[in-house]
Amino acid sequence: MGIMRITKRTALVGMFAFLCGLILYSANDTALAQKKFASKGCLDCHTKFADKYMGMKDVHAVVKEKNCEACHLRHGRVPKLILKNTGNEVCYPCHSKEKIGMDKSHVHTAVKVGKCILCHDPHASQSSHLLKAEGNDVCYLCHKKEDYQKKVVHKVLETTGCRTCHLAHSSDQKGLLKQAETPLCLSCHDKGKDSFKKAHENYPVETKPCTICHNPHSSSQPKLLKTSTHNPVASSGCDMCHNPPTSQKPFETTKSGSDLCVTCHDIAALKAGGTFEHPPFQGGMCGSCHDPHASENPKLLAREGNKLCFSCHADKEAKVATPHGAVISGKGCLSCHMPHAAKNEKLLVAKGGELCFTCHAKVKESENAKDVHMPFKQQMCTSCHNPHGSDYGLMLKNRMDKVCYSCHVDAEARFLQVYTHKPVTDGLCNSCHDGHSTNESKLLKETGSKLCAQCHKVLMKEAGTSGGSTHVPFKEGMCLTCHSPHGSPNVGMTMERQDKLCFSCHSELGETIKGGVSKHSPVVNGQCTKCHNPHRSKLSKLRVAEGPDLCLTCHKDLKAKMEKEKAHPPAASDCLRCHKPHSSSQPRLVAQPLLQLCGDCHDLKGASFGKAHIGIDPAVMNCVSCHTPHASKDPKLFKENVHPPFAGRSCEECHVVEKR
Repeated sequence: MGIMRITKRTALVGMFAFLCGLILYSANDTALAQKKFASKGCLDCHTKFADKYMGMKDVHAVVKEKNCEACHLRHGRVPKLILKNTGNEVCYPCHSKEKIGMDKSHVHTAVKVGKCILCHDPHASQSSHLLKAEGNDVCYLCHKKEDYQKKVVHKVLETTGCRTCHLAHSSDQKGLLKQAETPLCLSCHDKGKDSFKKAHENYPVETKPCTICHNPHSSSQPKLLKTSTHNPVASSGCDMCHNPPTSQKPFETTKSGSDLCVTCHDIAALKAGGTFEHPPFQGGMCGSCHDPHASENPKLLAREGNKLCFSCHADKEAKVATPHGAVISGKGCLSCHMPHAAKNEKLLVAKGGELCFTCHAKVKESENAKDVHMPFKQQMCTSCHNPHGSDYGLMLKNRMDKVCYSCHVDAEARFLQVYTHKPVTDGLCNSCHDGHSTNESKLLKETGSKLCAQCHKVLMKEAGTSGGSTHVPFKEGMCLTCHSPHGSPNVGMTMERQDKLCFSCHSELGETIKGGVSKHSPVVNGQCTKCHNPHRSKLSKLRVAEGPDLCLTCHKDLKAKMEKEKAHPPAASDCLRCHKPHSSSQPRLVAQPLLQLCGDCHDLKGASFGKAHIGIDPAVMNCVSCHTPHASKDPKLFKENVHPPFAGRSCEECHVVEKR
């Protein structure tokens, strides 16, 4: 009984100790696991970021909370692509579009194009609202500061800044104004004051936009009047054009259209003797180009420079690859055109080429060359060039070849052949010809091979190896003796098929070939350049390779046989010992009758020859009946398939051999 109690107590103590150990082990294991997998914060690695931003005056809330993953993807593989979204989309989850005012009719361009960071630093700033600069300076990051710091500056701009009148993100008013223009101005300028009334001659200007006459930011003129101000406005003489301020319609003009303008402006002086009038000027529509009160542009122009012209001539505003310098710089459209009237059509300040030569004086000098292009001679510059600019080089009206073909109508069909000169294919006629004038015929830039050498420099180098050969026309720079300069149906742009072209000089060869029994295939097919280089070669007779190598480039099966088997010595050394290269009176281009040819090397009357041929008369023999002339496995050059008695030299088994 006592033993049982002790055993039970011992078991309970052991179980308790086991449970305590298990709890301690689990706790220790959890601690190890937590230690092993604990995550570091972003700033544990990005210490430079913390040093730069965390001490700034205004820190973005998510940065302050170290909640980097509100905007960023953790461990972005590509550093530039670690944001959760693109552009402003990363901002909108916290800063709603409605709060920013994206639903309003006028949105700040920076916001509209998704560039909040043009004004705000996304992490921290020394300025309020995370702005990259204080006050007006943040606006000057995009807006030219000098436009707002002219001689006379609007006082409110200097004191309380841009945000006095403008909203930062969006507005229902143009220019991001806080309210409509006139009420906004009148919130500071009291229309009831005597000074206000006196300045405006008691006209009810509070019913009109103030910016008709004033620049709301800064100006070089007193009272913030715009840079170019109409004299009656500057001198407070509104009644020179308008009804008295006491009338029922004080802003109505005393006369309409140009009838009012001509009371001061002399029409004859504006025309300056011109008979071609600008339609708006002719129709008395002065207000279509000029502002009657004030403008930031010279001469009261309603818009700046070319923009005024483009408001009617919209097609001239299109961006082009090659713009006319006169159009995009200096006086712009007025470089060539008069604004009111001119003595020339299209309001040009001078006629045709005379106008162009006022800038292009050096081009005019080329009129004195020997060969002058007809349109250039007649100063018809616009027959080839677009005077406003073009998407083609040299301000051409179309691709260069198309411009040329517009006059040379038959040329396109003649030039575009199976084989066409690359400058012709690329439409670059000026690779060889000058569009204005040259001292060479056909407007060529150079004569003979000098012209070809502009592109074919390597080919045109003189042969430097002694003992070589150079084709006479090539040597003397007579490229056009063989080649067509534009295009040809023949390989190599030759004037004729190769054989016909070559035989035009090598006529004796042509006659020989005509009477030949056998003719070399390249000759028959007009492929002279398979064996000869048409320009120059290190070898004699313009050959492209030496001896057998030349022949074996085509006769590949024969080459393989000669490499594996015993080759006939003449075949291995010089094919021309047995064959003629062009044609022959014998079959297979053999140079002379077969027996005579073989007899040049073999003594047909010798004892050994007679013994080998069992005394048969050589005159009745055909050597190639038994022998292969090029190569054989047999030392005696016997053909591969041989009659067994013949192979065993037992001619007597079949033939009756008579002793001579």
